[in-house]
Amino acid sequence: MHLQIPRRVFLMTVAASGVALATRAQAQAQLDEKDPQAVALGYVADAKRVDAKKYPRFAAGQNCSNCALYKAKATDKFGGCPLFGTKQVAGAGWCNAWAKKP
Repeated sequence: MHLQIPRRVFLMTVAASGVALATRAQAQAQLDEKDPQAVALGYVADAKRVDAKKYPRFAAGQNCSNCALYKAKATDKFGGCPLFGTKQVAGAGWCNAWAKKP
């Protein structure tokens, strides 16, 4: 048995697949500390490197994985943050917008 798929359906399927793959690739991009938004918020990928004099709100033990904005499990190495769009922040990272989880 030979099934023929209409060309229009085939092309729409290919286009939708491409968009889905592109979106997934973007969602997994890691945030660069030199990204303008990261610089503006004082983001560092390792909270041990936070300049406490420059960011007096920082306290030992604060990091992205225990921030209310972190959109991943606390044990995940990287996760989403609404402040940085589709880029992934390091769970061990920190930024000046850190907020305690309720």
